[in-house]
Amino acid sequence: MWLYLVSLVGLWTLLRFFRERQVVSHLQDKYVFITGCDSGFGNLLARQLDRRGMRVLAACLTEKGAEELRNKTSDRLETVILDVTKTESIVTATQWVKERVGNRGLWGLVNNAGISVPLGPSQWMNKQNFASVLDVNLLGMIEVTLTMLPLVRKARGRVVNVSSIMGRVSLHGNGGYCISKYGVEAFSDSLRRELSYFRVKVAIIEPGFFLTGMASSARLSSNIQMLWDQTSSEIREIYGEKYLAFYLKSLNELDKRCNKDLSVVTDCMEHALTACHPRTRYSAGWDAKLFFIPLSYLPTFLVDAVFYWTSMKPEKAL
Repeated sequence: MWLYLVSLVGLWTLLRFFRERQVVSHLQDKYVFITGCDSGFGNLLARQLDRRGMRVLAACLTEKGAEELRNKTSDRLETVILDVTKTESIVTATQWVKERVGNRGLWGLVNNAGISVPLGPSQWMNKQNFASVLDVNLLGMIEVTLTMLPLVRKARGRVVNVSSIMGRVSLHGNGGYCISKYGVEAFSDSLRRELSYFRVKVAIIEPGFFLTGMASSARLSSNIQMLWDQTSSEIREIYGEKYLAFYLKSLNELDKRCNKDLSVVTDCMEHALTACHPRTRYSAGWDAKLFFIPLSYLPTFLVDAVFYWTSMKPEKAL
């Protein structure tokens, strides 16, 4: 009995190994549009796909970021300025892409643009703090997708949405970030099922903690201090200075805990774009695979207990 079970698992692993290594043909003729290419995952993916010979259309928020990227890549790569929170910017970028891809359509759309701040305990924040993150990470991604979708559908291509492990496990004190990533997960699942009738594949990338500009301890610490200063005296009294100090200390140590090898994530993105049989979800990083994903399957009361007993408590917690 056990021998048969082991044999079946081994056969399945072998089949999956070969299946996942089948690559789409004529990659050099395929266009990929990537948002958020100024730095981080988007910047590395643009350079990675360019080296592979694909036709990369890289969207950057700033002209400086676009120029620096062009200086590091071949003449095939082209850049455009895009602010995903502005409809007119998205429409202009879509027309720019349409002029380049023509009747071939857009093979790949990678929704990578995102921000992490404002980020902090919910009681320190206001509605606008939440909205500013949702506008970029979720609503901007949705609008870019809907606008570009006719081009992707024409090519029977791929949509790759960058979520986070925090779209599977919601950590407290993360403001609109976790909310936005849960939204990315839900939108992507719904979109994948809808577009399956048009032979368009949708993949979700779920990175763990990686050292990008979004995870910069200096940026996050500055953000927390700003939120602390703007919140009411009542909230500051409830949480206490020790809570703030612990929070800042944890953020200052974040750089040491984050994975510095961004290619772990961009390799997942590349596979989702170039494999004949891409996965539905890619969990990138050992922290994602060995801690956060298993944690996401535990009963809610156990996850709550883990965070309750391992986190710093407000000074006047009951």
